[in-house]
Amino acid sequence: MPEQLAVAEIVGRYVRLEPLTSSHVEALVEACQVDRSMYSFTPVPEDYAGMVRFVEDLLADWKAGLVVPFAQVDVTRERAVGATRFMTLRRRSEGELPYAVEIGGTWLAATAQRTGINSEAKFLLLRHAFETWGVARVDLKTDARNERSRAAILRLGATFEGVLRSWQPSLVQGEQDRYRNSAMFSITREEWPQVREHLASIIR
Repeated sequence: MPEQLAVAEIVGRYVRLEPLTSSHVEALVEACQVDRSMYSFTPVPEDYAGMVRFVEDLLADWKAGLVVPFAQVDVTRERAVGATRFMTLRRRSEGELPYAVEIGGTWLAATAQRTGINSEAKFLLLRHAFETWGVARVDLKTDARNERSRAAILRLGATFEGVLRSWQPSLVQGEQDRYRNSAMFSITREEWPQVREHLASIIR
């Protein structure tokens, strides 16, 4: 992991983003069992062994400088209720801070959805990307069929840029041999002040 990408925990009113470690596995297993119908388009491990692999794979990618993963901790319950990460880090050269990143790989326990945790987590990640790393843009994307996710991204204040056809392998169970269309959204550095004000108003 490049030193420039080291991120300490980021604390909000409803959620604390902690650098993901193996110590989060047990709570994440509990979180993902609440209502698995919520994960139609999102690959979320089903059991303890799967969660261990999930965390180990992310930590390997973190050490390689490919992602910066977090556990989403419900501040009220002091319990990890999901995961998220910076990914698709784009840099001009190795060792530099990214000029653009994607926020993705996000999932939450059903009980943590529509509680303010997701909106605040996105706010904290966006603030870090724009104000600490100084990126020019942040990407957010989802399966083009995932209307719920698309609506949630728009509510953040992101701009819809279009659908990228056959952009990546499908993440839907049973579609491993298919490629999905991805709906792409972004927020640019110039748009961030307005988006920041909007997000601050909805997570009070």
